[in-house]
Amino acid sequence: MSIEHELFPEDLLATFRDRAPGHDRDNTFPEQDLADLRAAGYLGLLAPADLGGRGASLLEAGRVQRRLAQAAPATALAMNMHLVVTGAALHAHRLGVQAARTILAEAAQGTLFAFGISEAGNEAMLFDSSTVAEDDGAGGHRLSGTKIFTSLAPVWDRLVVHGRVDRGEEEPELVFGTLERSEQVEVKNDWDTHGMRGTQSRTTRLHGAHLPAERVITRTPIGPNRDPFPMGIFGVFELLLASVYIGIAERAVTVGCEIARTRRSVTRGLVHADDPDIRRRLAEAAIGIDGSVLQIEAVLADLDALGTGETGPGLTDHGARWFLQFSGVKHRSTEAAIAAVDQVLRASGGAHFFRRSELERLSRDVRAGLYHPSDAESVQASYARALLGEIGEDRG
Repeated sequence: MSIEHELFPEDLLATFRDRAPGHDRDNTFPEQDLADLRAAGYLGLLAPADLGGRGASLLEAGRVQRRLAQAAPATALAMNMHLVVTGAALHAHRLGVQAARTILAEAAQGTLFAFGISEAGNEAMLFDSSTVAEDDGAGGHRLSGTKIFTSLAPVWDRLVVHGRVDRGEEEPELVFGTLERSEQVEVKNDWDTHGMRGTQSRTTRLHGAHLPAERVITRTPIGPNRDPFPMGIFGVFELLLASVYIGIAERAVTVGCEIARTRRSVTRGLVHADDPDIRRRLAEAAIGIDGSVLQIEAVLADLDALGTGETGPGLTDHGARWFLQFSGVKHRSTEAAIAAVDQVLRASGGAHFFRRSELERLSRDVRAGLYHPSDAESVQASYARALLGEIGEDRG
């Protein structure tokens, strides 16, 4: 049995699906879903077996997330952030980063990690920070700044953050590490959104929050680099996001097909499953989804191979193009997911404009993909740089 079916048998998926409308309506975190995930060993999904985890690959994690998203999109997106941290740690661990081992071991024991990197106006994301990291005199730092979209806000045990360290006349650097909850970590209750309401991705303010030396994961220069941990964050973030949104689209097509088989046109006297226009819309949605699944899985397999040193037919080391591949797949997949859900809505009739419809909720949840890095403008700018160089550079 595949790991995604082992973790999420049909009865458990049905339970998650039944809970999802209530969390959307009430704007609450799915605590019961988290309890079920803990019991299933999900938190240790990416931790190696010798550390007590399930030893899954990144490719398998993508499949797990697609399946979970088909039942409870907000739960899948929230838990994605735990998998981003543990997936990045797995990638770094494979490449010999000793500090990453602690994250994996703790995840296998049930520690829930969250992701506190996003900052308002910081388009460089992982490669710079507006959060100030001051030396504590003992190899650690005290961090002050504001992180946005910190999913799992009510429940996380450890929060991965980064901050900018000013070295005076020397070049500044970034420090990455994990924080515990404390009085210096303020979690705002400000999550009230159009979709993905159950993620509770609240704003987090750091008021001199202490990052001790033993919790530092890595230090990097400012700007794009191939340090294993931030590269792992970037890749796993983009590819598992893509998996979640494509999972939503897969569920929408399933629902749309169920509707088409039973909905009738009184005027024309036919079932909508026999209507050429309905068939075309649902087929178009499925075509876009299938293409995205192939892209997501190919790059996840490539990233697994980069960490393990595996080579063989169908595996590619993308070299200087890794970050383009990550962001390109995320962009294409989220756009394909939105387009697919819209096609299903057009095929399914006005009854699904009502809040009681699962399709109505899916249509709101899928649009959150527009706001995750890398957005369309960032992806296009990156590809333009790769094709044409920097704006204004000497062409001679």
